[in-house]
Amino acid sequence: MIEIDLARSSVTALNQRLHQLTHPTDERHWRVLNPNGAHAIAVGLTEPVHVEIKGHVGYYCAGMNAAATIVVEGHAGTGLAENIMSGSVRVRGNASQSAAASGRGGLVVIEGDASARCGISMKGVAVVVAGSVGHMSAFMGQAGTLVVCGDTGQDLGDSIYEAEIFVAGAVASLGADCVEKEMTQADVERVAALLDRAAITADATRFRRYGSARRLYNFHVDHAAEY
Repeated sequence: MIEIDLARSSVTALNQRLHQLTHPTDERHWRVLNPNGAHAIAVGLTEPVHVEIKGHVGYYCAGMNAAATIVVEGHAGTGLAENIMSGSVRVRGNASQSAAASGRGGLVVIEGDASARCGISMKGVAVVVAGSVGHMSAFMGQAGTLVVCGDTGQDLGDSIYEAEIFVAGAVASLGADCVEKEMTQADVERVAALLDRAAITADATRFRRYGSARRLYNFHVDHAAEY
């Protein structure tokens, strides 16, 4: 285990060390102490290393992750795991707005609540939130899956494309072109598999499914007010 204390070192130095790793590497397990809300910790990782961050982090933690496993033992600021490509990012606490924004792959797990625009413009990432999410989550979601074990804010899935949303709790309102869809047995099994992968305990049969009504793919004057 390699320990980096950010009370004595900088985030830049930490990220440079992580970026210099080559495959294969023996330096696979890292622990970051005293993050104290610093921004951009463990961004752009491309090796399958495991990074534990012992405390709260600021903006864009674990952004552009590829292959690494990153665990935040605290809360996370705006843009957690932004543009994640692969690997996994887990937050033991809550996440601020735009978690997993534009994520293309991998898994993001938030054990607490997520704020507004969770999964905005997602492009293939799987996001599992044990708590609730804020307004406009999965806005313009193009591909991927958002699983919410709690409630959602207003305008869920606004202008959604082919991403899918599963919610166990109450939905404040649906955004433009987002509708509730049939929840099949195959969907239940998909949700159960994602919950298992995320190590989150919830009853997959309680979830409802939401997705695109596909009315806004092409402009139509009858739907002009929805654009």
